[in-house]
Amino acid sequence: MVVPRRCRKFLDAARARVGALEYHRRVRDLEELERLLRQIDGSGYGAYKRIAGEWYSRGLVLALDRVQGDPFAAASCVRLELPQQEHGLPEALWASRPRRVALCDFVARVFARAAANIREVGGSGGSGRVSIDAGGAEILARSACELTEEGALSLRLRVGLPARGRRVMGRAAATLLLRALPEAAMAVCAARLDLERARAWTLLAEDHARLQEEARARGLVCFIRDGSVLPRASGVSARPLEGAVPFESPASLRVTLETSHHGPVTGMGVPRGVTVISGGGFHGKTTLLEAIQSGIDPHIPGDGREWVVTDPEVVKVRSEDGRAVTGVDLRPFIRVESLPGRAGRSGPALTTRDASGSTSLAAAILEAAELGARCLLLDEDTSATNLLVRDARMQALVQRETISPLIDHVRELGAQGGISTILVIGGCGDYLDAADTVLLLEDYRVREVGERARAIARELPTRRSPEASTGGVPLALAERPARCPSAASFDARRGSRGKETVRARGLRELAFGEGTLDLGALEQLVDESQVRAIGALLRRLGRLADGRTPLRVLVGRALEEVDARGLYHLDPRPELARVRALDLGAAVNRLRSLEITRN
Repeated sequence: MVVPRRCRKFLDAARARVGALEYHRRVRDLEELERLLRQIDGSGYGAYKRIAGEWYSRGLVLALDRVQGDPFAAASCVRLELPQQEHGLPEALWASRPRRVALCDFVARVFARAAANIREVGGSGGSGRVSIDAGGAEILARSACELTEEGALSLRLRVGLPARGRRVMGRAAATLLLRALPEAAMAVCAARLDLERARAWTLLAEDHARLQEEARARGLVCFIRDGSVLPRASGVSARPLEGAVPFESPASLRVTLETSHHGPVTGMGVPRGVTVISGGGFHGKTTLLEAIQSGIDPHIPGDGREWVVTDPEVVKVRSEDGRAVTGVDLRPFIRVESLPGRAGRSGPALTTRDASGSTSLAAAILEAAELGARCLLLDEDTSATNLLVRDARMQALVQRETISPLIDHVRELGAQGGISTILVIGGCGDYLDAADTVLLLEDYRVREVGERARAIARELPTRRSPEASTGGVPLALAERPARCPSAASFDARRGSRGKETVRARGLRELAFGEGTLDLGALEQLVDESQVRAIGALLRRLGRLADGRTPLRVLVGRALEEVDARGLYHLDPRPELARVRALDLGAAVNRLRSLEITRN
């Protein structure tokens, strides 16, 4: 096989990755693949196993990394690789990490549209179907599309190999693999790609990252540019609501930040500290909070929330009746030794497989702090009221209370842990005493009413008494022992045969080993591919855990490997998306198999 000079560097890199002997065994000419497919035409479906491996021609590598064993099984994993000389995408489009992620996101979407035009092959199961994990409103790093260190573009997709019954349709497969897929791949090359649109996509993502840094330097938790469209079309749609009221910043919170590519942008900057979002029902309180929680990721142009920018270490927490809590020292909020069933037990850490709303919320706050959260988001509607506050009347009635509510610690979180708080409050006016900033929403319009709120607090005093941490335990993490997971915590084996079970069930559940991991409270997960990535990362944590390494360090190591080697090296499936350390750590904390030692 004669290799064009422009592709030799690319193939040399492939040879270095797999070793010379393995390379010569796996990398073969596409013409040979076509002959093989015609040869196995009409054979039993298992004959497709013979085409596994890498095939090369005219600057394109076609790799069948996993060949399905049955036309009704999960589709085959196929990889298309184009060297830089072949795809020709300007290096300026991927000169920084945010640009690289955004370019890959854009390319995957373009390929998905091109693949949608491939004519389906009639046959059994998913014959001829081609799909790629192209994502939704958020721009995320995905295994579906990556740029290698050599500048090669890798597209990873699912392809249903054609079959009639359980017989190979070799000629149809040859047309699909050797003509339709390479033609779709050409749609992402510089000669045919809309480079101006790709540039706009990448520069917007880079400015999102720039604004995250600018906002942090200015002491802001988040920024929302004037003119943003926050409401969504429906509760199950990510599209912006047509005719929605554009966002307009209150004058007292209006700031102007500099971007690298779009000039100065003006909007509302929410400062660090305690922020209360209030207003009547259906006036946009939760919509604003949801926009803030989604601002940790860049959004695609036209989403309406492209210029909602949130500190990446902001965490939404909520109550979760029935969740597992393992080895968490809850004493800042709960008098653990006074809980029913705790008589005669030593140690302050609480472990339960059926936490109440208040216990689960207290655990979520402390776990988030342990993982490095800079700001907590809470909605009164999804938070246990008795952990938020006890008013004067309940204090007078209930003399022996085991809970010290958040209202008496919310400023302590900032002073000791550097953790800000944003709360949606509709009926709990006692928080006006603790708030630094008060936002009032009326008809989706925001006003800053801090002075008025403080005047009301003076005119109508709360009359409640502050309740200190139970047992005087501080929130400062430096004074709290680290929680260290054991390797056994991440055992994904199931049944007597010991086969590992790790499978995403939509966006909010992960089958893991003998149980199901409930991720419903991790509201900042936006894509099922992130759930699949969490499953793969939990398995990796099982190999890294030693019972002596703190959870935060363990999670950081696993994600450093992903950033260094790519999601594909974590798991060969083409549908994984990057998650934050905060979300991975939160998933670990909800494992019912979690075992903790304290150092």
